[in-house]
This record gives sequence, C-alpha cells and structure tokens, in this order.
Amino acid sequence: MRKKNKREILIVEDEKILAEMYRDKFKAADFHVTLAFSSEEGIEILKKRKIDLVLLDILLPRENGIAFLKRMRQLKNASKIPVVAFSNYDDPETKKEAFELGAKAYFIKTQFTPKQLVEEIKKIFQKIN
Repeated sequence: MRKKNKREILIVEDEKILAEMYRDKFKAADFHVTLAFSSEEGIEILKKRKIDLVLLDILLPRENGIAFLKRMRQLKNASKIPVVAFSNYDDPETKKEAFELGAKAYFIKTQFTPKQLVEEIKKIFQKIN
C-alpha cells in the first residue's frame, strides 16, 4: 500500500538483480517502488496503479522500451507519466525516439552509480512539480 506523499516509481528492468538493487536504493531514499521485469508486466501495472514516474530499461525481452513507451502513451491514465530511460544501449536514434515519445531523460547505466541515479530522479521530480 502506498504511503501518503510518497512518490511511486515503476522500474521496468528485466535483470532481476539490477532491478532489486535500484529498488532498494530508491526505497532507502523514501520512494515507493514497484518492479516489472518485462514491457508487458509494466503495462499491466500502469493500467492498475497510480505511478508517478517510470524508470525504463530500453533493452527488454520480446518488446523493447521504445515499444513500451508507445503503448504507455496510448493508455489514458498513464499517457502523461514522466519516463526516464535508463539503459546501456547508447544509440542516437533510439535516444531521439525516446525523447520524441516524451522521455524526460536518457541515462546510460554505466555512467551512474545507483546513488547518483536516485539524485537525478529527485532533480526530475523537482522540475515536474
């Protein structure tokens, strides 16, 4: 159950160990975190829950993060949720497409420690408030 005034982040990441590590860092920073290990699971969560921000891996099995973003933007209750792409896939065309679909940022995993990522997400929340 979501606590009052706690921001909820949906992390869509297929690597379970990474997802759990990021979840723990965000929880320690007083965020509520929900995990999805595939694009399909993420979409189902968005249909049912109020999410404040999506942290999205681009390289996912079956359906990649760009396809997830396209589907997400078609959901009435989720179309305006801020998304931060977070991937090791450093492709200019993919970045461009992510931004065109409304991503607020596109971070490369190897360039951020989990603590730095939490700080960047806090900055994004400050900008969108």
